[in-house]
Amino acid sequence: MLDSLKIFIPVLNQVWEIIKVWWWLPLPFILWWRFSFLWIWGRTEVFSKKHPMILLEVKIPQDILRPIRAMEVVLDGMWQTLYDPPDPWERWIEGKYLFTFSFEIASIGGTPHFFIRVPRFNRDAVEAAFYAQYPDIEISEAEDYVKKVPADIPNKNWDLWGASYRLERENPYPIKTYPEFESEREVLEEKRIDPVATLLESMAKIGKGEQLWIQINCVTVTNDEVPWVDEGENIRDILSKRKPKNQQRTIIGEATDILLTGKVEGADEEPKELLPPEMKLTAGERDIVAAIEKKMAKRGFHTDIRFIYLGDKEHFYKPKLRLPLAFFSNFVTQNLNGLRPMGQPYITKIKYRLFFLSNLFLKRRLYLRKRQIFRSYRERKHPRFPRPRKYPSSFILNTEELATIFHFPGRKPAAAPFVERIQTKKGEAPTDLPTIE
Repeated sequence: MLDSLKIFIPVLNQVWEIIKVWWWLPLPFILWWRFSFLWIWGRTEVFSKKHPMILLEVKIPQDILRPIRAMEVVLDGMWQTLYDPPDPWERWIEGKYLFTFSFEIASIGGTPHFFIRVPRFNRDAVEAAFYAQYPDIEISEAEDYVKKVPADIPNKNWDLWGASYRLERENPYPIKTYPEFESEREVLEEKRIDPVATLLESMAKIGKGEQLWIQINCVTVTNDEVPWVDEGENIRDILSKRKPKNQQRTIIGEATDILLTGKVEGADEEPKELLPPEMKLTAGERDIVAAIEKKMAKRGFHTDIRFIYLGDKEHFYKPKLRLPLAFFSNFVTQNLNGLRPMGQPYITKIKYRLFFLSNLFLKRRLYLRKRQIFRSYRERKHPRFPRPRKYPSSFILNTEELATIFHFPGRKPAAAPFVERIQTKKGEAPTDLPTIE
C-alpha cells in the first residue's frame, strides 16, 4: 500500500508546482462576469450625470376631442427619437445606454397631475410630438413631486404601501386595449368609455395628508434587444398547430439527413389531411392568434409599472391601496393577458417562513422592503436594478397598450371634479402684429 502511494508522490509534487506557478490563470475567467458588470455600471453612472432628466407637467384643457389613438401616434414619435442603441465603444467606454422615460400620474391631496420624465436634451422633440396631437395642452418643467416628502419614508410620521406589476402571461399576449372599450366608435365625447376615468375618480378620493403615485417606466426596444417577436411567432405557430420556425429544417439540413441516414423525413408519416391546421381553429383560438400578431406589428417598449400609496400616519388608511388595484384590473382579458401585482420581493408584503427564526425579524424585513420600493420609485429604477431588466419584473408593451394606460381624458368621460384643467385656450400672436424697434 505504501509502495503504491510512493509512486504518486512525484506526480502530486509536479501538480503542486504547476498550481503554485499558474494559480492565477483561471481567475480572469472566473471574475470576468463580475468585473464587466461593475465596469458597465460605473460607466453608465458617469454617462447619466452628463445627460440629466427633467420632469414635465402636462396640464390638459377642459375638452379633449382627440381619440386615445392620438397618444399612440405620440408614442411612435417618442420611440423614433429615443431609440439610439450604443455600439461596443459607446457601451464599454462611454457608458451609453438606451434612455428610460416615464409617464407618471400623481394625486396630491386629491388633485391628479400628469407628468412626463424625459432626458433634457430630448425635451423639444417630446414636446413637439405632444403638441402635434394635443395642441391645447400646456407643458412646463416642474419640481419633482417625490422630493416634497421626506426621503426616509417609512418613518415615525409617514407610512406607505407599494407594489410593482407584471404580466399574467408571456410578453406576446396583449392586455385589453382601447379599441375594446369602444371609445373609438363613439362620436359624442360623453358616450366614450375611458379606462383612465376609473383612476381619476380613485385619485379624487385621496384626501389631505395622503398621496397616490403611479409610475410607468419605458425603454425603447426591438427584437434584437429582447426577442419578444420571435417568442410571439413561436407561440402563434404552436396555437395554429404549425411547426415553429426554430424547429423547421432547412433544405440543406434535410439533404444532409438523407445522405447520412438514407431516410426521407416524413416518408413514414400518415397522409396529410386536406384541410390545413389553421382551418381547424375555433373562433376563440383565431382571436388569440390575431391579437398576438397585432401586438407584434407595433413598436414595443420594455416597461415596468409600480404604484405607491403614502401619507402621514394621521391620515394614512391602508384600504385605499385598492383604488389603484381597481384601475389596473381594467386591462385584464381572461383569454389573453392582464396586469397583476408581483409577488416577493416587489410588493409591500412579507410572508411568514417555515424557518421560524426569520419571522422574529418580520417588522425589520417589512421596513427594508418599504425602503427599497420607495427608493426605486424616487430614482425611477426598474425593480431588478442594478441587474438588467428581465421578465416578469419588466415586460413588453406596445404603443397601443401604453396609450391605453396613459393618455389625457376629456372632461365628459372623466368628470372627476378635482382634475386641473386649463380654463382658457392660448393662441399664438398674429404674424402681422406691429413691434417697437
